[in-house]
Amino acid sequence: MRKFVLLIAAVALFGSTVFAQGMLGDIQSRGALRCGVNERLPGFGSVNDQGEFEGFDIDFCKAIAAAVLGDATAVEYRPLSSQERFTAVQSGEVDVLIRNTTWTSSRDSEVGLNFAPVTFYDGQGFMTRGDAGITSLEDMDGRNICVQSGTTTELNLADVMSALGIEYTPVIFENADQLSSAYDDGQCDAWTTDKSGLASRLITLRNPDEHIILDATISKEPLGPSVLHGDDAWFDAVKWIVHGLISAEEFGISSENVDQVAEESQNPDVQRLLGVEPGPVEQLGLSADGIRQAIAQVGNYAEIYNRNLGPDTQFDIPRGLNAQYYEGGLLYSPPFR
Repeated sequence: MRKFVLLIAAVALFGSTVFAQGMLGDIQSRGALRCGVNERLPGFGSVNDQGEFEGFDIDFCKAIAAAVLGDATAVEYRPLSSQERFTAVQSGEVDVLIRNTTWTSSRDSEVGLNFAPVTFYDGQGFMTRGDAGITSLEDMDGRNICVQSGTTTELNLADVMSALGIEYTPVIFENADQLSSAYDDGQCDAWTTDKSGLASRLITLRNPDEHIILDATISKEPLGPSVLHGDDAWFDAVKWIVHGLISAEEFGISSENVDQVAEESQNPDVQRLLGVEPGPVEQLGLSADGIRQAIAQVGNYAEIYNRNLGPDTQFDIPRGLNAQYYEGGLLYSPPFR
């Protein structure tokens, strides 16, 4: 009986070891993270004049690469449209999708994604011209509304307007560039998408000052990284790297002081996070200093937010729900232990 039990334990251990060598092992062997991104959403994912990818979502790609490979630049970016993004994950074209994608039940089940912690809590809103006479949803009655196909935005719009009994004409586009151009040319009375997307695109219009984003929010849009079902080790790694950046802000650990904190802090929670006590991080299949590398090379959550969306940027999007829990927001990391 004892031999049988030992045999079962050995098989289980072997199986878990092989499983742990799945996506995480493939990425480490390859030496590069394949990250599915947006290239046309300033502030979140876009290409600058030097041909470099930049933005809030891009920095999370970099942080994962830093934690997994020790190098934040070891990323192969795959620009994906809203129609292409899920197929790219399902086919293995990308290791992780970090592209303004809303976490929903059908995307967990039917599409087959696992969502890591939410990195940006958003909601669907509306943009219109200041002189259009639209200040509420009721003012949309009889209007043309620009919306992108293949998104939760299109479904939310139909649900909310139907519930309110508002008649409208959807003007549907396959991609955001087409939609933005049509709206700017006056083909639509209003434009609806996530409020972060509206704030991002506002600056690209010919006369940004002529447009307003309404206060109305008609949905919950939790955005964050996602990976394919079936590889818990890879999912755990992505999940806890994000938690690590959130925890770093909570503990006051930044790219500027992380090395000093690692040397001097006597806080056991900090020691575990930074790999001074190596167990919790190494159990994720990362090197002991994996989270520390992500913080050092990319920054904590606040640094990423402020660099791309904060008050010193052209977007100046308030933290709001994206503040830490102790500041009235929803960011909250479980403990590393």
